Amino acid sequence: MPYMTDKIAAAIVILGSPNTDDGQLYDVAVQRCILALDVYRNNRSYKFLLTGGYGAHFNNSNKPHAHYLAQYLIRSGVPKEDILEYAESANSIEDAVLSQPIIEKYHINKIIVITSDYHFERANYIFEQVYKDSGIDISFKTVQSDSSNSELNIADLIEHEQKALKKLKKYGLENYYKK
Repeated sequence: MPYMTDKIAAAIVILGSPNTDDGQLYDVAVQRCILALDVYRNNRSYKFLLTGGYGAHFNNSNKPHAHYLAQYLIRSGVPKEDILEYAESANSIEDAVLSQPIIEKYHINKIIVITSDYHFERANYIFEQVYKDSGIDISFKTVQSDSSNSELNIADLIEHEQKALKKLKKYGLENYYKK
């Protein structure tokens, strides 16, 4: 973990996605890690902030999803000290809400959020709402979905994301999560 005086140029925030009960990352999580590694290799002063705790819909193992992301990154050559503490979230709203205090702790002014194309619109809406008065520059990089090479039903995910975004816009983020 970096010292509090270290200047962190930006954080690469990898949003959580499913893993198996024994901790194997689904392809969507691996693809997000690969994209994040591409960003990192061009910007070694960036650090990783990994999201994902536990939840019946994505992680029933005995360790937080972010732990498995970290293990993948470390096996890919990322030093442990380039991984900040985890945001042990249970959903996309918590990804943003629980990552914010970590971002603020390290005085990070820029985040690059890594997610999937089908999740981008809702994730973008959530992060814009949560970070709206923070002055933090937020950008997104998305993995392109490949339904032929996924353990997940992409069509179902797209439908879920559209419905969830519509609800968020109708009822407001504050009705789903209280800080």
